[in-house]
Amino acid sequence: MTDFSKRRTMMVDTQVRPSDVTKFPIIDAMLTVAREDFVPATRREAAYVGENLDMGQGRMLFEPRTLAKMLDALAIDGDELVLDVGCGMGYSTAVIARMAQAVVAVEQDEAMAHEAQDALVAAGADNAVVHTGELISGAAQHGPYDVIIVEGGVTALPDALTDQLKEGGRIVALFMEGVLGEVRLGSKRDGHISWRLAFNATAPVLPGFGKEMSFTF
Repeated sequence: MTDFSKRRTMMVDTQVRPSDVTKFPIIDAMLTVAREDFVPATRREAAYVGENLDMGQGRMLFEPRTLAKMLDALAIDGDELVLDVGCGMGYSTAVIARMAQAVVAVEQDEAMAHEAQDALVAAGADNAVVHTGELISGAAQHGPYDVIIVEGGVTALPDALTDQLKEGGRIVALFMEGVLGEVRLGSKRDGHISWRLAFNATAPVLPGFGKEMSFTF
């Protein structure tokens, strides 16, 4: 029988801590949340690999290093409301739920959204809710948000999403240029978002977040 708790510890010790992520809330959450419960049953054995995990339906789960470093850059506080865009089966949401006051997760694949909600309930994440809808639309009815995190690659971000960020809020996204990408941290001031490079990573571009999105009306 696989000892997933040992794999979680190894994940943190070999993939997270060596990436200069040392904040206790992040380490504690990633040691606690059972990653294997938030992937398809056929992928459980691969849940702790150090690479992006294909979840099917055009969705993937960020490698532990990328998610940890994104959360490190965001420095989420315990009184903040977070929008988790493209939650898949809810792993990132479960991790963030242990750090934030509340999390609204968005997933447009209905089956995945239902599985995410069930997994979050089973994990005791009662401060998290899954909203089923287009990723690029976010979940304005629950906002505005202190923090927004996008769980996949983007080439651009729609105003409909960034408008849901509070003044003074933070957003993190992985901007892809070909096969290479930059995770950038944005801060909203006077209605505009200023970006800075956080680190390099790679991931497939999420549905709706390609450049063509910029020309739709």
